[in-house]
Amino acid sequence: MRAVIQRAVDASVSVNGETTGAIENGLVVLLGVTHEDTEEDAAYLVNKIVNLRIFEDEAGKMNLSLKDVGGDVLSVSQFTLYGDTQKGRRPSFIKAARPDQANNLYEHFNQLIREEKIAVETGVFGEMMDVRLTNRGPVTLIIDSKQ
Repeated sequence: MRAVIQRAVDASVSVNGETTGAIENGLVVLLGVTHEDTEEDAAYLVNKIVNLRIFEDEAGKMNLSLKDVGGDVLSVSQFTLYGDTQKGRRPSFIKAARPDQANNLYEHFNQLIREEKIAVETGVFGEMMDVRLTNRGPVTLIIDSKQ
């Protein structure tokens, strides 16, 4: 599993002009799933994401986690994170998991975050989505469960 996380002061996702999820303070997580990913990969990413110290403390140092600041998560599935651009000009998405497997792991990932007592807002799996955010810092990190 691969996640691009962005620290946000506000963020939303919409489908066909309708907002399906929005947060005011926390992380936007773009989540990609590949064929060999398992529930263990989801658990690894959740543990890393909710405990990663990337929010500023009173001294202005990145020393606080999502849990520490009481932030929320806007979770958006994104199969293009496994796009391969090495050959030609059109990305290949052969490394992305099939939709049924990817959706099951995406839902499991979101449930694990909720079990950490963190609110999760989402997009709609498999739909064309518009994501808007104000990235604070900016802080953007890529986390891969296989690396």
